[in-house]
Amino acid sequence: MTRERFLSRREVMRIGGMSLLCSPLAALAGCGAPASRTYTEPRGAPYEGTDEQLLDEIQRATFSFFWNEGSQNTGQVKDRALANGNDSRLMSSIAATGFGLASLCIGDQRGYGKSADILERVRKTLRFLANTLPNEHGFFFHFINMETGQRWEKCELSSIDTSILLCGVLTARQYFADLEIKDLATTIYERVDWLWMLNGGATLSMGWMPESGFLNARWEHYCELMMIYLLGIGSPTHPLPPTSWDAWTRPTIKYQGIEYISGNDPIFTHQYSQAWYDFRNKRDAYTDYFDNSVKATKAHKLFCLSLHGQFPDYSENLWGISASDYVKGYTAWGGPPPQGPIDGSIVPCATGGSLPFLFDDCARVLRNLRGRYRDKVWVKYSFVDAFNPLTGWYDTDVLGIDLGITMLMAENHRSGLVWNTFMKNAEAQSAMQKVGFRST
Repeated sequence: MTRERFLSRREVMRIGGMSLLCSPLAALAGCGAPASRTYTEPRGAPYEGTDEQLLDEIQRATFSFFWNEGSQNTGQVKDRALANGNDSRLMSSIAATGFGLASLCIGDQRGYGKSADILERVRKTLRFLANTLPNEHGFFFHFINMETGQRWEKCELSSIDTSILLCGVLTARQYFADLEIKDLATTIYERVDWLWMLNGGATLSMGWMPESGFLNARWEHYCELMMIYLLGIGSPTHPLPPTSWDAWTRPTIKYQGIEYISGNDPIFTHQYSQAWYDFRNKRDAYTDYFDNSVKATKAHKLFCLSLHGQFPDYSENLWGISASDYVKGYTAWGGPPPQGPIDGSIVPCATGGSLPFLFDDCARVLRNLRGRYRDKVWVKYSFVDAFNPLTGWYDTDVLGIDLGITMLMAENHRSGLVWNTFMKNAEAQSAMQKVGFRST
């Protein structure tokens, strides 16, 4: 199903102190659910492989998405595709392309493809980004035609999706010993005018539209925003002031004795920046963000298990929701506290993207999906985006960013490759120093 909105799928707009999912699809769903459901656990055989074998199978299948569903001409990656391939859609997401660049590095390291072919795909991707794809002050439109680069209908110029793309670009710059890749990546990063996106404020705007100017919504509360500010503060050409790191708020949540910083958003907000920036054994004046994500993942699991009476599929072996597809379209659900039309669905990237934070608990879910649920949820490109065993709904699509966060976090758990490679960028190190990170 093609999405019907163009503000970032991952953005939750804050209007009047309330969280508002900017999607016409969200209005179709009710937030309630029947008091009781029937649920029969599948009888498939459990997964018998090791955890390493499981992660390798997931990553190998995910790599095939980024390879097959990326344009051979431009390197741009589809926003979504049919879960078993043969997809003819042309809408690309710049965020999916960012995840794709990092996935190409992983694929090269693990031998999922031929090194020469992977190297040339990365070159084509960066050439297109540097020389052809339209930009405004270095920022890109969220969705484009993957072959032409044309803006997809009237989508926004997105600060978060550009940032995800830049993280992939900078990962490739450090991973590949290729002068053209290094030069192209530097050009793409250094032309971004971060001060322009401030639009006169203390915090960054979520985006800009040619027809109406800057979006009113800003990156002003803790979420996936850390990468945006660190990329901006580290810029050698158009840097944000280090004080912008202190301009966004860090509200706290306390759930079942666990207290942590969270912006009342889905679990992916604790994953995205940490796919690239290595916050382990570090803290700033406010917190240890890696430990904060560990706490958030524990709380999210406990929240899902607390819904077992309403959704009997939720168990130690099956939990995790995030921004994803669902039976009526696309939504951004999470908790605690409850958010969105929770209906008993399961979103594999919720646990896949949290592997470094709570490995045993998350891997237990993925093993269950790969084993007992494999006939319904395991497809050519690894797991379907979401499914609901209570209603018998199984998504027919996979989404690039949801596959991507699982791909990167699985590798970070296995080898730390993405963390180690990305953090070799002097700009990443400089930004963390400027905002006061210190070793713990």
